[in-house]
Amino acid sequence: MGIATEIESSFALPSHPVQRLWPELWTSLASLLRTYTAAHGLNRKEQAMVELGEEHIVVRISDRWLRLDRSDSEVFWARENGNQGRMQFTIEGKLKALVGQQDQSEEEMDMQAEAWARELMQ
Repeated sequence: MGIATEIESSFALPSHPVQRLWPELWTSLASLLRTYTAAHGLNRKEQAMVELGEEHIVVRISDRWLRLDRSDSEVFWARENGNQGRMQFTIEGKLKALVGQQDQSEEEMDMQAEAWARELMQ
């Protein structure tokens, strides 16, 4: 085994290049949530807290919260009021709503982040 092979095997990169895309989109989604909650909170005395982890994003403001969990391209979301859903990142950087076994509409990631932020900051 050569040095180049040892170095390559020491980096635990995903087997398919598209697998590297999901964490990047995840980080972008957290950034969008920070931006939109800050924008919606400009005239408020309280601001939302956005916590980012490799597989979790939690957005909190007073007693309201949004929790996002990621598994590869799938995103599961839940709200404090019991609402929940499942979405999937697309390679175009959009979020596709998934209901049952059927694919639903795709939405730009920033539009979904803004909608969540607007709901949380009301």
